[in-house]
Amino acid sequence: MQAISRRLGHQSIKQSPASVSSFRSLCPLSDQYYGVENPRFASSLTTKGVGHLVRKGTGGRSSVSGIVATVFGATGFLGRYVVQQLAKMGSQVLVPFRGSEDSHRHLKLMGDLGQIVPMKYNPRDESSIKAVMAKANVVINLIGREYETRNYSFEEVNHHMAEQLAVIAKEHGGILRYIQVSCLGASPSSPSRMCRAKAAAEEAILRELPEATVMKPAVMIGTEDRILNPWAHFAKKYGFLPLMGDGSTKVQPVYVIDVASAIVAALKDDGASMGKVYELGGPEIFTTRQLAELMFDVIREYSRYVKIPFSIAKAMATPREVLLKKVPVPMPTPSIFNLDLIEAFSVDTVVSENALTFEDLGLTPCKLKGYPVEFLISYRKGGPQYGSTVSEKVTPQPWS
Repeated sequence: MQAISRRLGHQSIKQSPASVSSFRSLCPLSDQYYGVENPRFASSLTTKGVGHLVRKGTGGRSSVSGIVATVFGATGFLGRYVVQQLAKMGSQVLVPFRGSEDSHRHLKLMGDLGQIVPMKYNPRDESSIKAVMAKANVVINLIGREYETRNYSFEEVNHHMAEQLAVIAKEHGGILRYIQVSCLGASPSSPSRMCRAKAAAEEAILRELPEATVMKPAVMIGTEDRILNPWAHFAKKYGFLPLMGDGSTKVQPVYVIDVASAIVAALKDDGASMGKVYELGGPEIFTTRQLAELMFDVIREYSRYVKIPFSIAKAMATPREVLLKKVPVPMPTPSIFNLDLIEAFSVDTVVSENALTFEDLGLTPCKLKGYPVEFLISYRKGGPQYGSTVSEKVTPQPWS
């Protein structure tokens, strides 16, 4: 038996010239990832998607899906859920980061050994962007910022960086899929500067890469979200919640895990989602007051509001924006009184009537009430079983 095994092993090593050439065509030995002298690198995105990639294993983190994804913005709110789902299907995830070594530590636990690869880069350095994109065949851009800092403006973060990534991905030649995450309400006529910058990024990306997929999620709800968490913190600290306008602005909040699932679903299809724009909203439409009532109900506090007209709210948020680049020290990060967020909440943000949605990706988004907002239990006074409202108070029982 050992002799037969050795003979079979020697026969399998011998390869015909045709098989060697086909292997080289699938796995080029050259390390040159940029340039147009090789016809393979002269094309833009393929129209096949990633369905034809070679897969190994039975699925799961220890298998190989064939996807090598560079996820820009992976250390952010949505990024951790996208990385988790990519790693769960056996993809290798390259995580560009520009902060400290601690910013990506939580991501390395989401994949098998060597599956999550942190790579330090500078978003203003084109060569470092090419380095983190060199080995990838999928690029997902989650970079975004809802407030300005002294170093980064809305236009640079939300528009110019996205356009630069699309240009580099086009020059790369080996990128099979490019997914850009924008935001619902992005429009050139939006009162929000961030939404206008996101709309400009969408236009620039589709101009460079017509096969790119654009995802436009609504306000995202989750454990690390930037709407219910600040509201609950403010309400617990001060006993009330400032309500911009009269609380009648309509929003269509979506669970963050559903957005991550939509990105992965578009990535795994046969290319049907390429070149399309999806608006990802939850199954329910809330007014901002109704969303706040849901928050108060979960944290078991009386709902107390102070209605602030939009004009006064903008006046209260303006000093930070005026002083941002005039003082030599960093300004505090705005939470409730964020001028651009106030501008965004001055208009309704819901999914368009004829837009492509979760259903077109074969998904059904979760309703908010229940598990998606259970993280707010941590704000309950006295622990999960206690609260301030009369109906939710727990009467201590005498020891028997």
